[in-house]
Amino acid sequence: MQILITHGSLAQSRVLHFNRLQLGLVLAGLAAVLMLLSGAIYHFVFLAAAREGWPVVSQVVKLVVRDETAQRERFLRENLDAMARKVGEMQAKLLKLEALGERVSGLAGVKPEEFKPLLRGGGGASAPAGKGAPGGQGGPFVPGPGVFEREAFNGINAHVGGLDERTEQTIDLFTLIESRLLEGRLAQLMVPSSAPVDGPVGSGFGFRNDPFSGRTALHTGLDFPADIGTPILAAAGGMVVSTEPHAAYGNLVEIDHGNGLLTRYAHASKVLVKTGDLVKRGQAVAQVGTSGRSTGPHLHFEVLVEGVPQNPARFLAGRTRQGGGRSR
Repeated sequence: MQILITHGSLAQSRVLHFNRLQLGLVLAGLAAVLMLLSGAIYHFVFLAAAREGWPVVSQVVKLVVRDETAQRERFLRENLDAMARKVGEMQAKLLKLEALGERVSGLAGVKPEEFKPLLRGGGGASAPAGKGAPGGQGGPFVPGPGVFEREAFNGINAHVGGLDERTEQTIDLFTLIESRLLEGRLAQLMVPSSAPVDGPVGSGFGFRNDPFSGRTALHTGLDFPADIGTPILAAAGGMVVSTEPHAAYGNLVEIDHGNGLLTRYAHASKVLVKTGDLVKRGQAVAQVGTSGRSTGPHLHFEVLVEGVPQNPARFLAGRTRQGGGRSR
């Protein structure tokens, strides 16, 4: 690119040569200068006009600012409306969850007095803002710029805070329900309600003719006839407290289930656990045999509460079948 410079007083003209790189740098410099100039004009002219109230320029500036403010307020209101709808949906879901929690708590045996309901105290009416001012005051309320948005935002923020608090309390309630349900499940696991041997009962709990002496005597458990080596299963979870042989019971396993409950598994041919072991319901603890005071292979099963023999059939209700086998 060439630029020709002439002047009346000069005898000859001057020619300036620019390549593409130099031309680009010149144009970029001009653009930067124009941007700085426009910024300076806006800052010193339009802002000064708006502050000082110049007749024409100030009106243009006010129109531009008013349009930008209106667009910003419209955008903010649309977002606030969407947030308010979302908070409303969350509140409805939380109400359903709270109602479900109340029903489930009753089924779990949680009493209402065990948890404190959420107390929502309403604030009392505040004193009039103009109290103490001279003369009467009144008139319609016309919110100033940004007042609506601030109030809406504060209201939504307060709702969200309340929902968060109620959610935390609902979580606590369900945690209590879960704990109570687990307590009930553990209690069931610790009750000897599973048959130790799959099969009919040969001799039940109560008085009978003793198979050795022939005299009437109390039979303190249930007899389960079975082949030698048949697995004997723990009727409930607990801790093994004794595996010592006994003159009458033969090879004996005793399991403590807590709360004064203890089960005995007698006449075993082989003991599979040792004292101090923790066992679960259905775990094999011994094998059927005919050790001790026995007339044939079978399991003698006892349930004791605070050391007093109980009828095991009451714990195994519906799980055993009364058979006609001979007493052992």
